[in-house]
Amino acid sequence: MSAPDLIVRGNRVVTGDGNGEPAPAAIHIQHGVITAVAKFSEVSANCPIYEASDLIVMPGIVDTHVHINEPGRTEWEGFTTATRAAAAGGVTTLIEMPLNSIPATTSTSAFREKLASAAGKLWVDTGFWGGMIPGNSDELRPLWRDGVFGFKCFLVPSGVDEFPQSHESDLRAALPILAEIGAPLLVHAELPAPIEAAAKALAKAPAAKYSTWLASRPREAENEAIALMIKLATEFNARVHIVHVSSSDALPVLRAAKSSGLAITAETCPHYLTFASEEIPDGASEFKCAPPIRESENREKLWEALSGGTLDFVATDHSPCPPEMKRKDTGDFMAAWGGIASLELSLPAVWTSARQRGYAVERLAAWLCSSPARLAGLEKRKGKIAKDFDADLVIWDPTAKFRVEPERLHHRQKLTPYAGRELYGVVAATYLRGRKVFDRGEFETGPTGAILKRTQA
Repeated sequence: MSAPDLIVRGNRVVTGDGNGEPAPAAIHIQHGVITAVAKFSEVSANCPIYEASDLIVMPGIVDTHVHINEPGRTEWEGFTTATRAAAAGGVTTLIEMPLNSIPATTSTSAFREKLASAAGKLWVDTGFWGGMIPGNSDELRPLWRDGVFGFKCFLVPSGVDEFPQSHESDLRAALPILAEIGAPLLVHAELPAPIEAAAKALAKAPAAKYSTWLASRPREAENEAIALMIKLATEFNARVHIVHVSSSDALPVLRAAKSSGLAITAETCPHYLTFASEEIPDGASEFKCAPPIRESENREKLWEALSGGTLDFVATDHSPCPPEMKRKDTGDFMAAWGGIASLELSLPAVWTSARQRGYAVERLAAWLCSSPARLAGLEKRKGKIAKDFDADLVIWDPTAKFRVEPERLHHRQKLTPYAGRELYGVVAATYLRGRKVFDRGEFETGPTGAILKRTQA
């Protein structure tokens, strides 16, 4: 084995391979790749060493649900700001959603525009999901061939005209193709009928009350959509991934489907694990997202499902917008844009809630690193500290706490429901393929992130 050009070592290394508690280790790195995970004492002469001491050394976070919106809506969020925020939060790999950019990534020509927009702006490695919309079945194979990691669809209106919702007939046209090529379908799982029924009942309800927004997106919409996707995944033997699960009522059917061997996975988000509807003030439209943040008892069931494996991992669904779109002047939940800005905060948000419930720090490596990497087909390269993996690392202090000050966050739009919240888990350094990109509040090296393609995974 040739000599490393960098060693990162510490007393509390979490490899992410499921082998237990943090342990002393020396991570040997050459040309951005891990060549060995050795004993703490095994270091090479004349080799630079980063001494993490008692900080946690963990695989860089893999966030597979991020809306960056460039090109077309870069004023909402762009590649430079989003990927800097990611680096500051210990996130080293992003897979970007096909909306809300213009054009949406639903064709090979739009994918080329997306790649051109990202070039030279990335502070972390970034790949892309393609979009599945009505009428673009002929684009699915070419997009897969060109390197997207899978496809996203909405079963309700997405909020932007460029990305229309899919109906069961559209799913039936696309799923045989996706099953044949082995591509996962990521689904925003809410069905319109329960939402439309709720809207009629709430026609005169005050729009600034959070209870109105919560009632307008009933659990039934999510439950019925997940049941539909289980039925179709079974029929077509297709890979299906349910994004941002918020309804605990859907967990038993998800659990049964997974137990039967169906290729179905599911995620939840930091905001569903952190907040509870009872605590959200009326008019606080920064909390609006779809599906909505539900009750505290629901939150605890999501935690149990994450711990037990019914929910596979946590992704942010980072989706900021210009502050005026959040209607903070009126607090109108029904008119406000639905999306939570949290990309930089996923590690401390999840850790703060996890430690309150007695979960050990090593659980985070599965929930934030190795499991999302598996969804994207990057499990042989990202999400673990192991030989031949990219040397993507986050070094952080689980005992240090800070208060979220929005103006200090690095994503473009600062409005976030985490403002003023005290969180545990401060990132000391972030390494991307063996190169330090963030160190104690300062960015280093420049935008050295790479465009990731499935064909190169």
